[in-house]
Amino acid sequence: MTGKRTSTALVANWTFQQVGGDKEPLVVAQMPTNIHLDLIHHGIIPDPFIGKNEIDVQWVGEVDWVYRTTFPSPKLESGEKAVLVFEGLDTFATVLLDGKEILKSDNMFIPERVDITDLVNKEEDHKLEIIFESAYLKGKKTQEQYPDHKWGCWNGDSSRLGVRKAQYHYGWDWGPTLMTCGPWRPVTLETYTTRISDFSLNIDVPDSLTGASIKANVEVEISPVTAASAVSVNFDLSFNNTLIFTISTNRINEADGSVSTTFTISEPELWYPHGYGEQPLYHITATLKSEHGEVIDRVTKRIGVRRARVVQRPLKDQPGSTFFFEINGIPIFCGGSNWIPADNFIPRISEKRYKDWLQLFVDGNQVMARVWGGGIFEEEIFYDTCDELGILVWQDFLFGCGNYPAWPSFLQSIEREATENVKRLRHHPSIVIYAGNNEDYQYMESENLEYDPKDLNPSNWLETSFPARYIYEKILVDVTSKLVPDTYYHFGSPYGGKDTRDPTVGDIHQWDVWHGLQEKYQNFDKLAGRFVSEFGMEAFPDLRTIEEFLPKGMEDADLYAQSSTVDFHNKADGHERRIALYLVENLQYSPSPFAQYIYLTQLMQSECLSSAYRLWRREWKGPGREYTAGALVWQINDCWPVTSWAIIDYHLRPKYAYHTIARELAPVTVAMKRRDYRLQIWASSFKLHDILGAKLVVKGFNITNGNEVYSETLASEIILGSNCTTELVDIPVPGLGTDSPSDDDVRKVLHVAYLQDRDENQLARRVSWPEPLKYLHLDKDARGLVVRVKDGIVTARAEVPVKGLAFEIMDAKKVDGVVWGDNLVDLVPGEVVKVKVKGLKDEDVKYLGWRWYGMA
Repeated sequence: MTGKRTSTALVANWTFQQVGGDKEPLVVAQMPTNIHLDLIHHGIIPDPFIGKNEIDVQWVGEVDWVYRTTFPSPKLESGEKAVLVFEGLDTFATVLLDGKEILKSDNMFIPERVDITDLVNKEEDHKLEIIFESAYLKGKKTQEQYPDHKWGCWNGDSSRLGVRKAQYHYGWDWGPTLMTCGPWRPVTLETYTTRISDFSLNIDVPDSLTGASIKANVEVEISPVTAASAVSVNFDLSFNNTLIFTISTNRINEADGSVSTTFTISEPELWYPHGYGEQPLYHITATLKSEHGEVIDRVTKRIGVRRARVVQRPLKDQPGSTFFFEINGIPIFCGGSNWIPADNFIPRISEKRYKDWLQLFVDGNQVMARVWGGGIFEEEIFYDTCDELGILVWQDFLFGCGNYPAWPSFLQSIEREATENVKRLRHHPSIVIYAGNNEDYQYMESENLEYDPKDLNPSNWLETSFPARYIYEKILVDVTSKLVPDTYYHFGSPYGGKDTRDPTVGDIHQWDVWHGLQEKYQNFDKLAGRFVSEFGMEAFPDLRTIEEFLPKGMEDADLYAQSSTVDFHNKADGHERRIALYLVENLQYSPSPFAQYIYLTQLMQSECLSSAYRLWRREWKGPGREYTAGALVWQINDCWPVTSWAIIDYHLRPKYAYHTIARELAPVTVAMKRRDYRLQIWASSFKLHDILGAKLVVKGFNITNGNEVYSETLASEIILGSNCTTELVDIPVPGLGTDSPSDDDVRKVLHVAYLQDRDENQLARRVSWPEPLKYLHLDKDARGLVVRVKDGIVTARAEVPVKGLAFEIMDAKKVDGVVWGDNLVDLVPGEVVKVKVKGLKDEDVKYLGWRWYGMA
């Protein structure tokens, strides 16, 4: 007998209750869920994101909770199994079925399968109960059991290191401490006699890119009453809903239940990151059939055919080696962002919200998302959407900022965790690298833990004060080598060279702006590395976001920059001093009015981050000179409403930096830097062909009165090299009216560079202002500023230079649905700047407002 596999999601009849509490069970708000969502739904706790409510809900994570449901007993045929599948239990869970313990789990990231065949086939409904013990208290007890380990971390309580739970739940320097628990991923009941237990694909694309070999591997779990010869597996490969190949009657290996086949495709449709080509996706289906041709089970994977590698080879003219991603033979400069979980309460992140977040990557010209190691292995919709949109994914394993322990059962759990999740994710073409951890090697260095790179005996590593090396250099190496041998594995991030700060090898986290040395952001060119996988600058979120987290909204007494509630919604140590430092170094500012202060923090963040992208992109100089091959800003998103390094706040409201970064990552850019009374100008192209016959025009304007003081064509018939930077000119700062300029002379003139094609169409534009901006004498009234709206285009012009013109909707009732294609633009006389806007009708121009730097 070979019955078809069924899967029934257990979503009904769930209740929850505090263990040992005196309250009646309450109905669960949704499924999957977590305890905070259910308590909020019933009004038992206030929203932790509002005001300082986070403090008042800490008790939730320090008690035990129980979830219960009932489900009908499945009617099993002879030889049929019943299995409960728990895709994610957060975190210390004891599962009982009709009062009998069937599972104990202590890892949030491991899906569990429990055979309950011998416990079913009853007439009455079954009672399922899941007891979740406090992860915080369990972690503290575990910590006490291993006093010899050198417990320590950055962010959160150090007991988190011994708990396989999303580490950010313990609090981070951008997020609250909210210790969740509950069935955070689906619970299902499966019945089957035989099923496909694993389906993997090995895709080989040769250097020529003219073909592809796809080896499909299936593992089958066969019932003892079913002979392997009684079932077979068929494979189908399709593209655009058209069947390309079908391979039938593949007999199963009786020894291990496996079967495999190979498809060979000539001239395959290749998958590329966005901006470099299309994202065609093939579907490959494995169908398990009985000897009578009945379908027993079917699994489909969606794949992209591409050749991806990380290239590390010696450089010309500089020490060290490259660290760049190559897709289908194309070197990719990876401009992008770090991604953290988009909510503290993961079950409420909808598929639409994931898609909206990821569309912002594409709209912002960002090509890579780094899934950070203190969060989760993301939901399937995240990776599916990255596949569809052409976003490259850097996937961390889930360790961050600490010295993790390594007792035997903990290592076994980690190996299972890595194995299960790599199996789940390995078919996604978007994932191009796995990394062992976030900043654990940096933590090791900071605490002088024992680490001898010359000692290659893994057993010895377990005896050192840094035993987690065994995780990153043994367990995860073994797992990735076996399951994803063609995907690059990196021991950690950052990692490479003589230490984690070595800019010549591997990747670095560049925090000497904001943290560390608190360097000026104008010096980012001196702070480059082969691949900068973290850097950042804080800014306040949208004023609406702040109003929404204040208990009384617009009427709240704490609606000002230095209030205790606004400070509470910034978790970064020393944020007051650091924000103030970078403001006072660069801008004229005041903490009031609050809206203008928010604008100034966002302007400062924008200037900082755009400088980094601009200066590091300059170091992408072509074959053998890929001196900097990527820049991933910390961070694109928030998990709650907060002042942080995010360039888009929790409510998906972009800060100005999002737009300026998009301009710096445009396919073609022109850029300038002033250095020692000289003006350096270069162009950068991501195009895969040379641009011939380009022209560089530079103009200069008096910053105060707008008079044009310089206009020259500095270069003609320029050849812009493909996929690299082209240096254009290095000249004395023009238009100053003196051969021996002073600093004050330089501060009077701004320059604008226009890169044009042969037909004088504009390829790129860049306005270069003397820095710091605080010294500039701008026209406070922006004389002659005129703003118009027509057919989804906002136009702006002025008679004087205007720095950082930002558009906004003044009426809260009209703001929803308005999406800016650009923002925070610079104006110079004689130009009309155009900005696309969606959702703003011509007649709504009365709701349009704007502000600029230095306004009265």
